[in-house]
Amino acid sequence: MVKVFCKNTGTVKEFKEGTTLLDMVPHFEFEKPYAIISAKVNNISEGLKYRVFNNRDVEFLDYRSYSGRNVYCRSLCFLLCKAARDLFPTCRIVLRRPISKGYYCELVKGDGSNVNQSDVDKISSRMRTLVEENIPFKRNEVRISDAISLFSELGYEDKVKLLKTSGEVYISYYTLGDTADYYYDSLVPSSGYLKVWDLSLYKGGLLLRVPDRHRPDELAPFHEQPKTFEIFKETLSWNRIMGLDNVGDVNEACLAGKATDLIEVAEALQERKIVWIAEEIKKRYYAPENPIRIVLITGPTSSGKSTFCKRLSVQLKACGLIPVSFSTDDYFVNRVETPLLPDGSYDFDNFETVDHNYLQSDVLKLLSSEEVDVPEYNFVTGLREFNGKRLRLKEGSVLLIEGIHALNPMLLDKVQDSLKFKIFINTITSISLDDHNCIPTSDNRLLRRIVRDYNKGAFSAIETIANWPNVRRNEVKWIYPYQEEADVLFNSSYLVEFAVMRNHAEAILSTVPKNCPEYAEAFRLLKFLHYFVPVSDKDIPKTSFMRGFIGS
Repeated sequence: MVKVFCKNTGTVKEFKEGTTLLDMVPHFEFEKPYAIISAKVNNISEGLKYRVFNNRDVEFLDYRSYSGRNVYCRSLCFLLCKAARDLFPTCRIVLRRPISKGYYCELVKGDGSNVNQSDVDKISSRMRTLVEENIPFKRNEVRISDAISLFSELGYEDKVKLLKTSGEVYISYYTLGDTADYYYDSLVPSSGYLKVWDLSLYKGGLLLRVPDRHRPDELAPFHEQPKTFEIFKETLSWNRIMGLDNVGDVNEACLAGKATDLIEVAEALQERKIVWIAEEIKKRYYAPENPIRIVLITGPTSSGKSTFCKRLSVQLKACGLIPVSFSTDDYFVNRVETPLLPDGSYDFDNFETVDHNYLQSDVLKLLSSEEVDVPEYNFVTGLREFNGKRLRLKEGSVLLIEGIHALNPMLLDKVQDSLKFKIFINTITSISLDDHNCIPTSDNRLLRRIVRDYNKGAFSAIETIANWPNVRRNEVKWIYPYQEEADVLFNSSYLVEFAVMRNHAEAILSTVPKNCPEYAEAFRLLKFLHYFVPVSDKDIPKTSFMRGFIGS
């Protein structure tokens, strides 16, 4: 017998060795408003078919948890891929990235034609049938050479490249009925769990919609994101120019000694976009009607706002303009006045953390050609200080304001919109592990923040991971609602970033002990990073976005 401590109830029960988590669920009585779809076992995410052979701590999870959502959405992607292959055996379906509260997918049929509405209807119908049949997802552990042979026969060259460069001896793949596929983490027990979803034709591809994170019995609301989609397509086209479509491609290129070339091309493409933005600002600055005077730069945490502001300033100077800049962070209220979260900790991402009335007053003075004393926030003392920083706008000057709330319309509601040029910075990861495994959109920024916080001595990996859910909630509330209102979106991600970040993040993530809740996320990130062939940072320029996080 084994003893299982259930974190949901705080109780211990005994079970026969080898009992699955799925069989244990009914024996623990706690509120289950939604189906249990996964669990954490000793702080590691596992599927419900996991068998327990030793004493363990177990926390059962539904879709409202981050881990549970990943399990559900991963399984839903397999369901879509199987349905598509059942109907179009020679098709290629690629799950590109989360967008508009769903997953954008490309599907090309064997004859080279794109998907149409009739195809979508057929795939949806087939998916519904598979759900009704409640077919089990089966996990198969095999030698990696056998998995490579299997996926070679199936024509999944993307998976073959990934597995060949993974360095593993054994891996697990899954089957749903007679369909085999590879997913890098656990799935729900069977297709019958996947009741809430929708599939629609979207911008030449498919949009697989998923449940709402707070109300899993309903679809997440659809939000059109045309500008986000366009910047994603632009990045995707850059990848194709370099002949890279997935992590296997990147790994092969790095092993062939092409990492330096990839870094140089990525930097050149980003600089080209910054040059274009600077030239657009100059054109708008000297426009006969509605000339701009303020450039507002925002984006979520660790997107590279400060670095972007510096690089844009250089290009604006090259255009003959005089950039004058400050950060909204310098207008933070004194720490004791900072809004609080329900647990009593400081809510640093709240809009009220910025003294926006004071900031707006200074901006209006600058626009009137007055000189102002700009404060500087001391993050050690938590106080706003005046250290002699004085600014004035003159002929040819453009004011750059950088910060997470820069695009919030309440920040400068007394300033004419025609004077503003809005830029949104994000890390839009355009590459996938393989055709059926998207990389979570926030993983790039989370790894950046973990490394930066640790290297600066600001926070440990445990503290950064623990605070990440609050950061993400505030981004959804305060930052992302204004993304589509930007004049320009800029993508600060790199194809080789995870390969470079692996050398910096692995040791830091390994400091997270197994007995704390944050170990689950540290373990997941370590497992994820292991898919990338490590690349040295020696060729990363000092002006690179990455340097702001990995250091010099």
